[in-house]
Amino acid sequence: MGTAAGRWVLLATVFGSAMVMIDGTVVNVALPHIARDLGADFAGLQWIINAYTLTLAGLILLGGSLGDRFGRRRVFLVGVVWFAVASAACGFAPNVDLLIAARALQGVGGALLTPGSLALISASFYGVDRGAAIGAWSGLGGLAGAVGPFLGGFLSEWNWRAVFLINPPLAVVVVVVTVLRVPESRDTQAAPGLDVSGTVLAALGLGALTFGLTELGRGGATASSLTTISVGAVALAAFVAVERRSPNPLVPPVLFADNTFRVANAVTLLIYGALGVVFLVLVLQLQTVAGFTAVAAGAALLPLTAMLLVFSSRAGALAARIGLRLPMSVGLILAAGGLFLMLRIGKDASWLLDVLPAALVFGAGMSLVVAPLTSAVLDSAPDHLAGAASGVNNAVARVGGLLAVAVIPGLAGISGSVDAEPTAFDAGFRVTMVIAASILLVSAALTVIGIKSRPVRAGSRVFVEQCPHCGINGPSPHPGCSCIS
Repeated sequence: MGTAAGRWVLLATVFGSAMVMIDGTVVNVALPHIARDLGADFAGLQWIINAYTLTLAGLILLGGSLGDRFGRRRVFLVGVVWFAVASAACGFAPNVDLLIAARALQGVGGALLTPGSLALISASFYGVDRGAAIGAWSGLGGLAGAVGPFLGGFLSEWNWRAVFLINPPLAVVVVVVTVLRVPESRDTQAAPGLDVSGTVLAALGLGALTFGLTELGRGGATASSLTTISVGAVALAAFVAVERRSPNPLVPPVLFADNTFRVANAVTLLIYGALGVVFLVLVLQLQTVAGFTAVAAGAALLPLTAMLLVFSSRAGALAARIGLRLPMSVGLILAAGGLFLMLRIGKDASWLLDVLPAALVFGAGMSLVVAPLTSAVLDSAPDHLAGAASGVNNAVARVGGLLAVAVIPGLAGISGSVDAEPTAFDAGFRVTMVIAASILLVSAALTVIGIKSRPVRAGSRVFVEQCPHCGINGPSPHPGCSCIS
């Protein structure tokens, strides 16, 4: 950490992962501007989010495997360049359809570079320095995620295309530093083959299921939507069967032999599904109904991020002393209360009286949840599969957001043009908050039933002190962070 070589590696990996993290927060804030400029309805906005999440979730495990086998630096560089080119395509997209296609390509780049950023750190640092490097990467990445909504609001007020066009200049810096200063590494014991059939089935299943559920929410139960959903379900069932027999599975079946691992991933699916749809509709509600500017809407999310940054490490330390079940369940109930408080956000809502209290309560609740949840996943996996466990949990979190964004808006009655029907959107927003809060309460019940109430065992793989933001940088804001010692 004290050497120039170490600082160069950290610079490249932080800037590389920051592109993905910033992109994940700025785009939501820009959606109203995109809708007005390109004439997109709500279904189009759903696909702008989900096209990216779909390819990222479907390929992120393959991205890690490719890096281990062919060289982490090489795959990381391919991902950075791919992400930058796709970002430029997003920035210059003349219509919604091409923007959605470019977003799908952007997700492919993210799936290649995201696992590589942490893998390069793990391969380049050793002992105490590795923990310090992971902590620095996590903290600086958390800072990037924190400024993302505000940056997205500022850029959107100027031109929404700038939200995507900030990535290519960052990518140039990352590529130059990586080529000149970052050493290559690979896993000499990596499996000789890749799970191509599993990757294809996962992508096909998630894609068909997402498309079918989105169409179901928009147009009701039609032959087309039901057929597509059935195709997705069959493909995912085939994926499970293939993984059980594959010599090089993307998802090692032995992980799911542990009940805590199963429950923790089920809770992850529910929590990040709720978060995905909440952040989508909240920024739209703030701008189209409450009358906030894009900058104000982005800044409205800063208290939530600040709570996570400040208190996640303390929640991790608390869980290490008293066990995972109590802080997780209490935190989920508190977070649900924050979502119920968001029902106060309507026309002419006050940031101080309506937005801030809800954000603080919701942030306090999530601060109690995310670090213990990451601990539950990593601590329930065998030592030699800790990296795979982290990757699976990240993919599950992405899938949760993907499916929730496809399903819940339709259940809430959100459709059509957001700007043209603010009253209807306001009603749908309220239903969405109630659904999301209910999901968090179900997650709390599942936590009480299925998570063992015991302190984290000695030698746990989660760095509570050295990686203080590991929790919030786990599944959603920082996919790929496993904080492995």
